[in-house]
Amino acid sequence: MILMKIKVLGLAAALIIALSGCTTPTQPSGTLSIVVSHYPYAYLAQAIGGDLVTVTNLTQPGAEPHDLELTTRQVAQIATSDLMIYQAGLQPAVEAAVNEVEPSYPLEVTNIVPLRSHTPDGNPDPHIWLDPAQMITIAESITAALIEIDPENEHIYADQLTVLATTLTLLDSSYSTGLAACERQEFLTSHAAFGYLADRYKLTQIAISGLSPDAEPSPERIAEIHQLAQQYGLTTVFFETLSSPDLAEIIASDLGMRTDVLDPIEGITSASRGTNYPQVMESNLDALREANGCL
Repeated sequence: MILMKIKVLGLAAALIIALSGCTTPTQPSGTLSIVVSHYPYAYLAQAIGGDLVTVTNLTQPGAEPHDLELTTRQVAQIATSDLMIYQAGLQPAVEAAVNEVEPSYPLEVTNIVPLRSHTPDGNPDPHIWLDPAQMITIAESITAALIEIDPENEHIYADQLTVLATTLTLLDSSYSTGLAACERQEFLTSHAAFGYLADRYKLTQIAISGLSPDAEPSPERIAEIHQLAQQYGLTTVFFETLSSPDLAEIIASDLGMRTDVLDPIEGITSASRGTNYPQVMESNLDALREANGCL
C-alpha cells in the first residue's frame, strides 16, 4: 500500500496541467465526463447517459481488471470527471487514485450493492454484475447521480433507465426460465467468479480455484474436483476468455468432459461471444443450458 501511495502521489503531481480543462481531446463539448473502473459499469453509464455523456473505461479491452495500473492521464481523467464509478476491493490502483485526487462525484458501487462471499474462505466475491437484478439496482443509482449533476436532462436519463431496466429484466427472465428445468444444477468453472449468478438462479458453482483467476489449485483440490464431477455427472469444464484454458483442458481430458467458455464479462474483446453485456450474458446462458441438460 505504501508503494501504491507513492505511485499515486507521483501521478497526482502531474495533474496541474490536466486540471486546467474539463474535457479531453475525445470528449465532445457539452457532454458529461463519466469515468468507470471497468466494462460492466461502462455499459450501464453509456446506456443511461447516451449522447449526453462521454464514458471512459480505465480497463482496456483484454486486460485483467484486477491487475490494472493507471497512467498519469487516467488519474487526470478521474480527477476531472463529472462522475466517477468504481468498485471497492477490486482494483487497488483505482481506489488509491480516487482517494488521492478526490473527484467531484465518486460513486462506489458496493455502497449500493454490498458484497457477499460465495467461497469457504469467506472472502467477498466482487462479481456483482453477473446478477442482472443487481445491475438494475446499480443503474438506478447511476441515474440518480446523473440527474443530480444535470437536472435539466432528468427526463432523458429517466427514459433511458426505463429502456435499460427493461432489457435487464428480460435477461433475468430468460435466465429464470431457461434454467428452470435442467438435469443438474451444478456447474464447474476454472475460478469462483459466478457466485452471484448461481445464487440468483438456484445453481451450484463448483470452482477449481478461488476468486483469483491466477491461483493454482492444490493436488487435493484437483482430486476433489474429479470426485465432484463424477458424483454430479458433469459434462463441461468452463474457462474464461481472459485466462488460460490449460487447466480446464487437462481436467476435461482426464474425465472425458468437454470445455466451453463462461465469461465473467470483465471486458469485451474480439474473443467475446457478443459485443455487449446482454449478448455475452445470453451466450453464457446458452452454454449453461447445454452443459446442464436444460429443457
